Amino acid sequence: MSRYERNFPAFSENDFERIQNATVCVVGCGGLGGYIIEMLARVGIGSLILIDGDVFEDSNQNRQLFSTENNLGTPKAQAAADRVKLINKEVTTTYYHDFLDEKNGFAIIGEADLVIDALDNVPTRLTVQTLCKQKNIPLIHGAIGGWFAQITTVFPEDDTLSRLYAKEKEYDSKSLGNPSFTPALAASLEVSEALKVITGKEDILRNKLLYIDLLSNDFFTFNI
Repeated sequence: MSRYERNFPAFSENDFERIQNATVCVVGCGGLGGYIIEMLARVGIGSLILIDGDVFEDSNQNRQLFSTENNLGTPKAQAAADRVKLINKEVTTTYYHDFLDEKNGFAIIGEADLVIDALDNVPTRLTVQTLCKQKNIPLIHGAIGGWFAQITTVFPEDDTLSRLYAKEKEYDSKSLGNPSFTPALAASLEVSEALKVITGKEDILRNKLLYIDLLSNDFFTFNI
């Protein structure tokens, strides 16, 4: 199909078949999540499960892709699902206007092959990691703040986020600000990692943290 011709040769035919058969759950449909969902829909992912209990407010408009002046008060997950339908009707989309927690998470993640973290708080991230361990599926983690971003890929047996956030159970995501460009960059890297995991590529950020400082244009990779 001509809509996907620019996916090649970056992906092989076999790679793309895996992408089209994959179900990805995106937890958080705001700053990071909006860009992640947009890119996955455009690349031709098979199915999306979208989770977010929040609604759009005025302060979201500087960076959240699906936030407009006309949809303030709209559930973010619903807006994301509507956007996917506009981009690519071939993508099967399920959305939940719920905040994921220990009680509902196992059910609403459902039969996802992979989860992408687009959250803004540590406790829920750790809950998602636990759920992915229970479901035996990989997790792509991304976090942003101001000019800074970090990305890692977590497999069920890794417990990477527990090590990463061992001394930081909570943080103020607003303290560094959230300009428009940082979530777009971090989301691109999360989607790249997700597609590499789905297609079985070897060069992934497993047990590694990619840390990005856009203010000084530095990219560092640390072993975790």
